[in-house]
Amino acid sequence: MEKSSTAQVLIAILPLAGTVMISVVAFFYFLWYHRRTVLLIKAGQYEKPHFDLLSFSLLTGLLLTTVGTSLTVFLALVGGTGYGLLGGLIPLSAGIGLLAYYIIKRGGRS
Repeated sequence: MEKSSTAQVLIAILPLAGTVMISVVAFFYFLWYHRRTVLLIKAGQYEKPHFDLLSFSLLTGLLLTTVGTSLTVFLALVGGTGYGLLGGLIPLSAGIGLLAYYIIKRGGRS
């Protein structure tokens, strides 16, 4: 069965339109967040947000390690060894790196 040219055009345009829509939403979010922060600073009500890097690295490391492990196992079973396996090995190694960072920084703290 042959695809119509209209369907091929729609299949090609939909990812581009989605990317443009997400970019516009992200742009306006950052613009409004910046304007809000500037107004809070002018009003003297701005408080610097606290970011816990250790908790972030632990959570992100655990998520990336579990996703990377499951992707690596799945891709190894389906496609064997090859370049496709990098789709699982890259998040796995990033997750292990973040967990190692967490362990090293946590070990230095008492």
